[in-house]
Amino acid sequence: MGGPMSVNDSLPWIAQECSLITQAVAQDIPVLGHCLGGQLLAKAMGAKVGQNPVKEIGWGMTRVADNATARTWFDGASDILAFHWHGETFSLPAGATRILESRHCANQAFVLGQNLGLQCHVEMTLGMIENWCAIGGEEIAASTGPGVQQAADMLANMSENLKSLHAVADRLYGRWIAGLKST
Repeated sequence: MGGPMSVNDSLPWIAQECSLITQAVAQDIPVLGHCLGGQLLAKAMGAKVGQNPVKEIGWGMTRVADNATARTWFDGASDILAFHWHGETFSLPAGATRILESRHCANQAFVLGQNLGLQCHVEMTLGMIENWCAIGGEEIAASTGPGVQQAADMLANMSENLKSLHAVADRLYGRWIAGLKST
């Protein structure tokens, strides 16, 4: 779901994860990846992962792409509030369809068959955000730019933001689970 490492780091488990993902996709077993997981899915499917032009940390609006696949996954919604914590992003694998984008990151989510790769986070809880803000304080302080929020801003309006986020997660996960039933 995420982590401070890059899929481009020379860690032995990255190649193993990519191999497992490749095998799952080849066997029509739907894969779901959040942030680092989305980057692993993209890399396993031959896409590049590298620096995003702007670091994104905190809440940010994302746009549902203007295509039939995106409308299906998001039930016709046009804008989604998502949580972000990344400095890298993925390009789209061959055959994938972009379903979500943001002002600072063109590829926030893609679909490849029944596989869903997310750069943003829709799985967040109050405890997770509080914990990330606490342990990521130095990173927040060292990061500047239009895509970075301070911890106090991330923690404001949590009830409303999480309610919206969880509605999005319910739609996405419901659609992804439907793919599990068909395999």
